[in-house]
Order: sequence, then structure tokens, then C-alpha cells
Amino acid sequence: MRRFGGAAVLCLSVSLIGLSACEQVPTPYSDPLATSGRDGNAPKISFDGIMHIADASRQAGDFGNAISLYRHAAELQPANPAPLVALGATLLEMGKVDEAIVNYNAALKLAPKDGGALRGLAKAYLKTGRPDLAGNPLAVAYLDTPDDPKLLLLIGVADDFIGQHVEAQGRYRQGLQFAPGDRALLLDLSLSLALSEKFEEAIATLRPIAFGAGATAQDRQTLALIYGLKGDQRAARELAKMDLDAASVDHNLAFYESLRHLSPNARSRAILSASAASQPGSQS
Repeated sequence: MRRFGGAAVLCLSVSLIGLSACEQVPTPYSDPLATSGRDGNAPKISFDGIMHIADASRQAGDFGNAISLYRHAAELQPANPAPLVALGATLLEMGKVDEAIVNYNAALKLAPKDGGALRGLAKAYLKTGRPDLAGNPLAVAYLDTPDDPKLLLLIGVADDFIGQHVEAQGRYRQGLQFAPGDRALLLDLSLSLALSEKFEEAIATLRPIAFGAGATAQDRQTLALIYGLKGDQRAARELAKMDLDAASVDHNLAFYESLRHLSPNARSRAILSASAASQPGSQS
């Protein structure tokens, strides 16, 4: 079992609690649209071709190249929201939340019901700790896709942020009707149950995943957090030791204990705010 140095990072999956991802090292910048060395009569790359290259650059972690290409695509088709949505998602992954919001809003001016822009904008607002602003784009998106489990997950997270844990749990369970066994929904449901101090139900929901086939460090450390919030330091330590070094285990257990002495609302804000601040932007 790999041991990680440093404390486990709290993050949403949109979601939840987990270990921080390894930092991606961008590849050296290169412009695939440059014509140096080409025949002057070479055909220009199409809009679709530019978007494809930009998507590939983003997937590879070459964010600088992806941003340049998405902007070029937006210039080619200024009435098409797709490049702006992709640009917003890339900026969100880079942690440039304010810039992402600008681009999502620009996309929504072109297509007010664009699902990717609405969800991306909601994610960005959640990362800034403004769940009140996330509610409107999520409500608009829900009108068109009420049976989308990923959207229901996001709505649940927003509900948890404002302390509406019962409503959040209802959204997660609604999502599970469309995607039974979905790991992200079960993780967030478990954490939401713990935030409303339904510890036994939270543990019963997550334990089969954390100890099942394909279990991840995120699964185990989320369960460790729940045991810590319950006050079961022994179980929390045993789980934490599976992925963390000794110093990190002690650090996390001390953190869990400090959370237990907060009011329920303050505890929820502390966990979810830390989560949103540390979570890289997810892909749209």
C-alpha cells in the first residue's frame, strides 16, 4: 500500500474528501496552428479540428496551448458557445475561477440553456464559497435534464453547502435511482449523512465501498473522516494508516477531533469550504 506524506486533502468529487491529485506538468508550449515550414497553400485547420486539438491538449495537461486554441476557435465561430464552455472548464481546472466565470457567462449569453455552461458556472460558484449563486444555474439546468445523476450530484452538493442536508440526501438518492451504485453519489451521500450526524447510516453506506474491490484512498479516507466525526478514533486511525504516513495520520485525527467541537453548521462549513477550495476543476 502506498503511503502518502502530508495530510489528506479535503475535496469535492465534485465531490468529497480525498487525497490531493498529483500535480500535472504541462508539456512545452507549441502552436499546432503555426505555418512555419509549411507550404503556403496548405489548407487551414477547421473549427472542429482546432477543437479536437484543444481538447487533446487539455487532456494532456497542456493548458496554455488549450486556452490559445479555444480562444482561436471562439474567434472563428463567435456565435458558438462550445469554445467558451471548454475555455471555462480549462480555466476552472487551472484554479482561475474568476476567469472561468466570465467565460461561462459569455457562453450563456449566446445559449442561456447550455448545460455545460450552467453546470460549469455552478461549480465555479461553489469553489468560491457562494452556493447561493450556484442555485440559479442549477435550477435552469434541472428543467432540461431532471434525470441526470451528475446534475443531481451537483445540486446535492450545493444543498449541503447551505446546510440543507436532508434535501441534499434526497438529491443523491434520486441520482442513485438513475445510476445505481454510482461511487461519487454514494460518497457524497455518506458525507452528507455524517454532516447531519447520522453516523451509523453514513458508515453503513460507505463501508462496503471502502473495503470492496477497487476501493481507493479517497474512499478509505472519507470513511476515516466519518469515523473521526463520530468520535471513533481507533477506527479512523486504522483507515488513515492504510494510505498516510504516521505524521499525516496524527494530523488528520487531530483535525477530526477539532471538527467535533464545532457546532453542526460550523462543522459543515469548515469541511465543505476546505473541500471546494482544494478541489481542482473537473472536466465538463
